[in-house]
Amino acid sequence: MKYLALALFSIFIVSCKQEKKQAPKEEAKQEKTLEVEVTAYPQELQEVFKAHGGLDTWKSMKSLTFDIPKPDARETHTINLHTREDKVVTPNHTIGFSDEKTWLLDENKDFKGDAVFYHNLMFYFYAMPFVLADDGIIYGETEPVVYEGKSYPGVKISYNPGVGASYKDLYFIHFDPDTKQMAWLGYSVSYRSGEVSNNYSWIHYNDWQTVNGLVLPKSISWHKADEGVIKEVRNTVPFENVTVSKEAKPASFFAKPEAAVFVEGKVQE
Repeated sequence: MKYLALALFSIFIVSCKQEKKQAPKEEAKQEKTLEVEVTAYPQELQEVFKAHGGLDTWKSMKSLTFDIPKPDARETHTINLHTREDKVVTPNHTIGFSDEKTWLLDENKDFKGDAVFYHNLMFYFYAMPFVLADDGIIYGETEPVVYEGKSYPGVKISYNPGVGASYKDLYFIHFDPDTKQMAWLGYSVSYRSGEVSNNYSWIHYNDWQTVNGLVLPKSISWHKADEGVIKEVRNTVPFENVTVSKEAKPASFFAKPEAAVFVEGKVQE
């Protein structure tokens, strides 16, 4: 999943006294705006947001951190939620995104992947369903998916032209009809090919934890699929040391170190 948009805010403070007088009105205005935003989404998606702690709670948070343990290293992902600056730190290399550019610190040439593709990939998988409230999304209808005899209704997700690195990607969020919590994410990636792919992957979301009022994944599992039928688990990715905070990281945290280099996405063959 790809980075969609940056929200840049400038705050001008005239005086402490004036700020105190204006605060109640500004707070009321913000709450009203959030209410309008929520009603802009399909009813099914509104219920999913609510089951995960609420879109207003998500929007009140400014930073997210989680670890992904791997056999050879531990990745620490840090994201400023409002600006979508991010940084992925491992013992051998670091990837960052700042000022709309991706940078890589990899003095030993350890990283073999595509830093532009990867820097926020796991964030978007992790921050479901809330990233489906981003700008530039088109919501549509889709058939339920069935797994082990249970039917899961869903919403189709597509993107307006020019949104993200590959706006022709398609996503399908499916939820438990009883709890309204997200259960499955289906997706096809067209990354730089320019063509819509009919090859769909499926992720099962069924392991949750509550962090600062938000119901977020404790792990997610990719499943094998055969002609649209979801099969057995292929692999599971756990998330550890999760924190979500109303305090943003400073821009300097995400800035490119002197020894790092800006990188471009790899071209698909």
